[in-house]
Amino acid sequence: MSDQTRADETPQQTSGSAPSRRALLGWGGAGLALGAVAAGGAVAAVHTGNDPVPAADSGAAVPFHGAHQAGIATAVQDRLHFAAFDVTTKDRAELIALLKEWTRAAERMTAGHAVGDGAYGGLAEAPPDDTGEALGLKPSRLTLTIGFGPSLFARGRFGLEDKRPEALVELPKFPGDNLDAARSGGDLCVQACADDPQVAVHAIRNLARIGMGRTAIRWSQLGFGKTSSTTPDAQTPRNMMGFKDGTRNIAGTDTAALDKHVWVGAKDDAGWMTGGSYLVARRIRMHIETWDRAPLQEQEDVFGRDKGEGAPVGKAKERDEPFLKAMLPTAHVRLAHPDSNGGATILRRGYSFTDGTDGLGRLDAGLFFIAYQRDVRKAFIPLQRRLAAHDALNEYIQHVGSAHFAVPPGVRDKDDWWGRALFS
Repeated sequence: MSDQTRADETPQQTSGSAPSRRALLGWGGAGLALGAVAAGGAVAAVHTGNDPVPAADSGAAVPFHGAHQAGIATAVQDRLHFAAFDVTTKDRAELIALLKEWTRAAERMTAGHAVGDGAYGGLAEAPPDDTGEALGLKPSRLTLTIGFGPSLFARGRFGLEDKRPEALVELPKFPGDNLDAARSGGDLCVQACADDPQVAVHAIRNLARIGMGRTAIRWSQLGFGKTSSTTPDAQTPRNMMGFKDGTRNIAGTDTAALDKHVWVGAKDDAGWMTGGSYLVARRIRMHIETWDRAPLQEQEDVFGRDKGEGAPVGKAKERDEPFLKAMLPTAHVRLAHPDSNGGATILRRGYSFTDGTDGLGRLDAGLFFIAYQRDVRKAFIPLQRRLAAHDALNEYIQHVGSAHFAVPPGVRDKDDWWGRALFS
């Protein structure tokens, strides 16, 4: 029976003991020998979430194992498929089995391999282990990052109520929010980032298929055109309003800033979260047509930067230190700057989106905002309260979806799995 591969993979790289096709029993994969997968074989490896570097253009693989999950400090990829899941099983053992299966599948897909025994060549009477749309494609720096929502810790579900971190709070409703419950919350989330959209979609599709009967997708979001970068030496991307976004984002190589603002420390809260982070996802609808009719000077005043270079008011270059008092009190940059928020700092990994048009012919477009931080109570929540109350940008945007997840530390080796410390 052939073991299905993607580009540059050889049979030797995926061979293990006797093949164990799941047939009608569900793909387990726990018995597969994944050492070669973790090492990457002939697939060139770049850097982990612990040691990120500027984005490679080779379609290389980002190693899955490490102290922190990849997809946080990793150099930001071009495409996103983000999915929030409801856990439908009530059985704790089934949930643990699912997380193990997802981990094994994630190890393979991020290394550029097909899931399980692959998309073809197996039993004709059974569904293939892999859906097949990523066959022949490079790993494209795919990263898969999992998070656990507050609802997973509800009393009477999986016995996790005493392990819910204090920092995993329900986000408050901010002024101006118009949240859609169908686009908010979730027991679990998986963030798939890649340079090829088909690779990212393939990853979420296969995890959803593996989880069938135990999980169901609650909502999902496709994203393109990264709006933030963790590589300051690269060109700062622009958002759908045409402005450079994330100029002052935390660099993925700045270990001191990551330790201070992003990674959960051993003394912070729940021990199982040490080395993890907290993810906030917000779907922000932009009133594109209204913005496009605003004068250039008004647009620049709203942001506090010029539209061409991205320089702060009164300065010449994008990365010149901003003089906040030179900006209008309602300028977005002035209100969001750490100096205006007691040093509160977040790591951003946002993406633009366009989801067609609404019933009035207006673009359903905007920013899928993703932020990682050590504690939302000290970072996102006070920052968003300030922005919601005073930001001139609010005239042109509206928050319509919201979620908060605890992102556990990385999977250390082939015997580890997503959330192991939580369920131990």
